[in-house]
Amino acid sequence: GDDNSGRKVITFSCCRMPPSHQLNHTRLLEYLKYTLDQYVENDYTVVYFHYGLKSLNKPSLKWLQTAYKEFDRKYVSKLFGLLFRFLLTISFSFPRYKKNLKALYVVHPTNFIKILWNIFKPLISHKFGKKITYLNYLSDLREHLKYDQLNIPQEVIRHDENLRRKQKGKLPPVVKVPPPRPPLPTQQFGVSLQYIKDKNKGELIPPVMKETVSYLKRKGLQVEGLFRRSASIQTIKDVQKLYNQGKFVNFDDYHDIHIPAVILKTFLRELPQPLLTFECYDHILGITSVESSLRVTRCKQIIQGLPEHNYVVLKYLICFLHMVSQESIYNRMTASSLACVFGLNLIWPSKGTASLSALVPLNLFTELLIDFYMNIFNSRTVPGE
Repeated sequence: GDDNSGRKVITFSCCRMPPSHQLNHTRLLEYLKYTLDQYVENDYTVVYFHYGLKSLNKPSLKWLQTAYKEFDRKYVSKLFGLLFRFLLTISFSFPRYKKNLKALYVVHPTNFIKILWNIFKPLISHKFGKKITYLNYLSDLREHLKYDQLNIPQEVIRHDENLRRKQKGKLPPVVKVPPPRPPLPTQQFGVSLQYIKDKNKGELIPPVMKETVSYLKRKGLQVEGLFRRSASIQTIKDVQKLYNQGKFVNFDDYHDIHIPAVILKTFLRELPQPLLTFECYDHILGITSVESSLRVTRCKQIIQGLPEHNYVVLKYLICFLHMVSQESIYNRMTASSLACVFGLNLIWPSKGTASLSALVPLNLFTELLIDFYMNIFNSRTVPGE
C-alpha cells in the first residue's frame, strides 16, 4: 500500500517467520533483497510488526552476520537493523544509505526493544532517529498510512485486541464514522474523471493534471530524481485543499519542484478507479507471457479498449512522461525508473493491493507505454482531444 505521502510501504511480520531450523536462510536473503530492490531507489516506508518474534524463530547472531556480509550496506542499514531486534542498528550511521527510508513504524514494541534502542541511540544520527515511531496499537497506524490496504496477519490483530482488553478491561467501543460529505463542485482529488469533466465545461484533462504537467515541462524536465523525491505532507495537503476549493495555485511560491510532481502522483492515486481501469488489470498482468516482439502490439490492443476519456488523459500523461524520459541524461529518470514510480499509480486491483509478483508485469506495461509512446498512441483519435 501507500502511506499518506504516497510512499510505498514495506511490511514485515515476525509472526510469519518459521522456526529457524525449517528456514532456508539463503532463500530468505534473496527474497528480502528482491523485495527491497522494488523500492529502495525511491522514498519508502517500513512497518514492522514485532509480535511473534520468539526464541524459536528468532534468527541467530551467526545468520545476521552472514546477512550483513551477503547484503551490501544499502539493504542492511535500511531494514535489517530494526527488524531483527536492532542487532545491526549501528549500520544506520552511514547517512547516504538511509536517505530514501522516510519512516519506520514499529508496531507492538516490547520493553526489550525500547531498552535496546536507548543503548544504541548515541550511535545513530538524530535525523534518522526522528524517522522511527513506536505504535502500541494497530489503530495508531491510521494516522500515518492507508490502514485498509495493509495485509495484517490475524495473529497480530488478535494480539492487538488482547492488549486493548488488558489495558481497558474491555474492547474499545465502536467509533461511529460520520457519512462522507458530498464533493465540492470544484473538487479535484478523490472524484472521478467524469465528475471533473462535468464541472469544468467538458474539459477532458483535469485542471490539476494540466497545471502540474505544464509547470514541470517548463521547469522540471532536467531535475535529477524528478518524481522520486517526497515533499512536506502538510504542504501537499494544503495544495490539495486549494485545488479542491477551486483556488489558484502558484507553485513558484513553494520553491520546491517536487511539490507539483507529488501532487500529480497523488491525483492519480486518489482516483476512485485507476486511470487504466479495473477491467484492464488482468490483461496487463498477462503482458509477461506475451512474446517480447509482440508486447508493444499487445499494449496497443489493451489501450484501445479504454473508455475515450481515460484514453485521452492517459495519452496526455504518457506523452509527458515520454518527454521526461528523453531527458534522462540529466534527470536520471529512464522509462524504467518512471515505470517503477507510476506503475501502481495507473493500475491496481479492485480488491486488496497488488501482490509482489504483480509488480513486474505492471511496471513492464508502464515502461512499454512510455518507451513506445508514439507507436502505441498513434492510431486512435478522440473527438475533443
